[in-house]
Amino acid sequence: MTDLSVQTNFQVELKDEERTRCEVWTRVMGYHRPVTSFNVGKKGEFAERKFFEENRSDCCR
Repeated sequence: MTDLSVQTNFQVELKDEERTRCEVWTRVMGYHRPVTSFNVGKKGEFAERKFFEENRSDCCR
């Protein structure tokens, strides 16, 4: 039987060569594609994207 109340406080430090590259996907024209498969122009468009948060409308409160 294991004791789940035991806490361990340690930090894992990885060297750059030990890390795994994260693959970023995005929705393009109705389907999802990895950004690494984009051509130069589409990569530029992706880099220029701005994210926003839409405010809630007052009419439905």
